[in-house]
Amino acid sequence: MAETDRQAPPTPGTRRRDEMEAWTARAIDSNDFADYRNGIMHDWLRTLTALAIVLVPVFFILDYFMMPAGLLSLFAVYRAISTVLALGQFLVVRNTPPSRWSLFHGYFISLQVGAIIALMTVDLGGFNSTYYAGLTLVIIGVNLLMPWRATHTALNAILILSMYIAFNVVAGKPFDQAKLTNNLFFLSSTAVLAVAINHVRYNLIEKEFSLLVRLKKARDALWGEMELAKRIQTALLPQRKGGIRGFESAVTMLPAREVGGDYYDIIETDAGDRWVAIGDVAGHGVDSGLIMMMAQASIMTVIKGNPDAQPLDVLATTNSVIKEDIGRLGSNHYMTMMVVKLEDDCMIVAGHHQDVLLYRSSRGSVTAIPTKGTWLGITDQIESFMEVKRIEIAENDMALFFTDGVTEGANAAGEMYGQERLQQVFAQCADLPVEKALERILDDVRAFQVDQEDDMTLILLKKIPWDKKA
Repeated sequence: MAETDRQAPPTPGTRRRDEMEAWTARAIDSNDFADYRNGIMHDWLRTLTALAIVLVPVFFILDYFMMPAGLLSLFAVYRAISTVLALGQFLVVRNTPPSRWSLFHGYFISLQVGAIIALMTVDLGGFNSTYYAGLTLVIIGVNLLMPWRATHTALNAILILSMYIAFNVVAGKPFDQAKLTNNLFFLSSTAVLAVAINHVRYNLIEKEFSLLVRLKKARDALWGEMELAKRIQTALLPQRKGGIRGFESAVTMLPAREVGGDYYDIIETDAGDRWVAIGDVAGHGVDSGLIMMMAQASIMTVIKGNPDAQPLDVLATTNSVIKEDIGRLGSNHYMTMMVVKLEDDCMIVAGHHQDVLLYRSSRGSVTAIPTKGTWLGITDQIESFMEVKRIEIAENDMALFFTDGVTEGANAAGEMYGQERLQQVFAQCADLPVEKALERILDDVRAFQVDQEDDMTLILLKKIPWDKKA
């Protein structure tokens, strides 16, 4: 494999995102809120520890300008120890999966940073020092980035306040009672605010999880219905293999979505009449698939109920049915449709659709035969807009019918596949068996397209002698 074709290795950020998405998906699938919360907590802990790694040493700049020179070396040691601990914790968090123990990382980071600030207040005069304000940053910063219950926020704040009080009581430095009251008031107020904020946020996270679970259930139910609709649609399409009397056939239909708006049928009635129909509902998806099935039912009813029916009769009846049904659905869809009646020496074609590509074996070339007409589902009367064509077909000639999803597929440069390219590929593989020829055409189309944006249907017919019928 060439170097340029190798897939680039995932970056740490990509791996982290993929890991968290997988963890979240598993938690939602199992309806496990604790796992979901632990995943968020573990992910946010990376941010929290990274902030400590950056901010703890950066605040030494403030120390340099504001603190007594004799204490700078001691404060540098405090901050260095705290930074190393935060770095170690960051590495542990990054290299371990989320678990029920993740919340203890929140306690550890807050207590070790809070401890150095409490020690610094001792060195700066005890309870009289205004450096206690740094503890408010710890209480707010840690608890805003830890999606844990309000009880953990309260306990965390109590532990930080207890360290502050204990360190300074043990130091035994004189203090002003009013200043201590002021300090404890602001620290306690900060703790109360953090508890209230975390209580509201935790409830929001619980509601978010509940909505995600409900959304997944709704999505799964929808996909189940879509899969059922796809199976119904597939079951209604012809399963005939090999062809019909006098013709070999090969067919493929690839919906752009689970339910497609393309339609095709190959029918041989009890009376021996042979029909081919192909159509394309504007758009794709469930509503287009419904209209397609309505059209199929109408066509089948006319063809089997009226042995003398001609392609134009089939189209006129189908138009009346789907126009009425589209109105009931409140939809603005329409449909292109081509109906072909196969005779022993010709094809009778009516309807407005893509050109018919006809390979003449006697000349070894492909000719495009345009169709003329109007869309179905737009107007009540279509007969005057339609043109019926009689196309002669000889033994070993081949006819290719297709929908616009084949020719309008684009490559990376935005260039469409186009009918000219389709004709060229058809001509190149016309000497192959019909199944192989259709496979070759489809391979070329799919290799050209970047993404399939529309339904694609291909029907390939080959006229064969009676005595060579499979």
